[in-house]
Formats: sequence, C-alpha cells, structure tokens
Amino acid sequence: MKFCKKYEEYMQQKQQKLPKVACKKLKKILKKCRLALCDGAFFPTLVNDMSAVVRYFNKRAKKLINLHQAAGLKKYFLWIKGKMQGQGTHVSSLIEQGKELVVYALINAIMIRKILKKYDKIHHCGKQGPAFKSQAQSMQIEILQSPWLRELMALHINLGETNVSSSTMAAMSSEGYRLTFNDDKLSLSCELFDSIRLDIELTCPVCLETVFDPVSLTCGHILCKMCACSAASVSIVDGLKLADPREKCPLCRQAGVYQGAIHLTELNILLSRSCRDYWEKRLQMERVERVKQAKVYWENQSRAFMGI
Repeated sequence: MKFCKKYEEYMQQKQQKLPKVACKKLKKILKKCRLALCDGAFFPTLVNDMSAVVRYFNKRAKKLINLHQAAGLKKYFLWIKGKMQGQGTHVSSLIEQGKELVVYALINAIMIRKILKKYDKIHHCGKQGPAFKSQAQSMQIEILQSPWLRELMALHINLGETNVSSSTMAAMSSEGYRLTFNDDKLSLSCELFDSIRLDIELTCPVCLETVFDPVSLTCGHILCKMCACSAASVSIVDGLKLADPREKCPLCRQAGVYQGAIHLTELNILLSRSCRDYWEKRLQMERVERVKQAKVYWENQSRAFMGI
C-alpha cells in the first residue's frame, strides 16, 4: 500500500503525536491471515484506532468552533489561553487550524477505506468493508459522519467570504470548499484530494426544503430543528434531549439518534447569509409555529399545576 507510506510521512511531519490508524500493524495482521483469527485481531484494532482519531478530531474541532463563536470575556480568556499554548486566534489562524483538521479527517478516512479494501481483496469478499463502515457509523466512529466536520467546512467558508450577495443563491466557494445549488437543491462539498470528495446534502428529509436551523442527529443525518422535533414526537419547547430513545431517524431508521443531536451553528450562519430571502420567509413561518407550540406547552403546564 503506497498510501500507507504517505500516511505515515504525513503523521510524522506533525509537531505533536496525533492519534492515527496503525496501518503497518493492520497490514501485518492481514499478511498472517486466517479468517477467524484475523477478524479477532483486525477489527478490534481498527475500531480502537478509529475511536481515538474521532475523539481527538471532535475535541479539537469543537474547541475551534467555540473559539470563533465566543463573545465578551469568554472570547478574551480563550484568546489568552490560546496565546499561552502558542495557538493563534486571528481569522487567518482559525482558517489554517480548521483546514489542518479537515485534512486530518480526510486523510484518515482514505486510510481506513484503503485498509478495508485490502481486507476484502485478501478474503476475496466485497461485503465486509461496507458492513464494517455501516457498523462504525452506528458506533459514531465514522469520521466523515462527524457533525464537527460539517461545522469546520461551513466555518472555512464563513471566514473566507466577506461579501455575500443579498438575495441571490449563487455558489459560494473557498479553497476547496463549496456551497452549491443544483436543481434547487443545496449541498456543501469539500475536495482537498483527488481521491476523495465529500458531499453533504442540505435538504431536510422531512419537509424536503433546505435545512433551517439545522441539527445533526447522531447517525449523521441533518434535519431542520423543528422537523427533528416533529419526527421525535417532542415539542420545540421540550427539545430533542427529551426524545424517546426508541424514536428513529426518518432516513436510516436507526433508533436513539435524537438525544445527542448537535446544533450546527456555523452551517446555520452560512445558510442564513447565502439564502437570505428563503431564510427570512422560513423564519416568519417558524416563529408562528414556535409561538403556537409554546402557548400549548404552557397551557398544559398550567393545567397540570392546577390539577385540571
């Protein structure tokens, strides 16, 4: 695997030791392959490596997003902390740190894809790789499904774009990151390497409109917050944290995906800037519905308190 050598060189170039996929160890396991024995060593090793990579990526990405969104004293303290740790906090520094994290995510995704392809080739089977990726997604260790990757992509465009047309839905791009409109459907894409392109569909599967006030479920699918609450059978006042664990994603039908949902703030900012007319119209509609739900909620609370 030529890419394994490039992967190791990339990791060695980093100033600090980063969590990585032990491709050399996994290759040795495959060389001595006996199916049952191989499965018992190969997949647990790969799961541990993927978990470490995703934990590190999510932690770093979340910290970067919080730094950009912080205000007042919190932003000042984070700035001081970043200076003490030798990290820049200027816009150009945020862009660079974000890009490095996205590259880290993509290069690990490529490595995982290639090692699974090698596994299938050795075992003369094309099913284990896709089956494992599906299992990894349900375990929330598939890095390309991380909501923080979507947030970093949106952050890069937000920081790179200074002037956005007022109401036109023109394509926006910034150094390999693009927000594009195709047949009235919006998508966010990233293409930093020739061998991998990441496209994220931004159409809500419930209302079939561009996602508004987007949230990412733990399965990786993106819905409007209001639509997610509707699909989870909870009110917007209660929120997704009170969703029944048995409720399923409307797309993949996976259960227990609502309680750990993450609000995609950077994506929300990007969409509100690029689709201003649509955003304003949707905002008016959502405001009416939210007031209606809040009224029903407090009426029910009052009745319960009074024992009616």
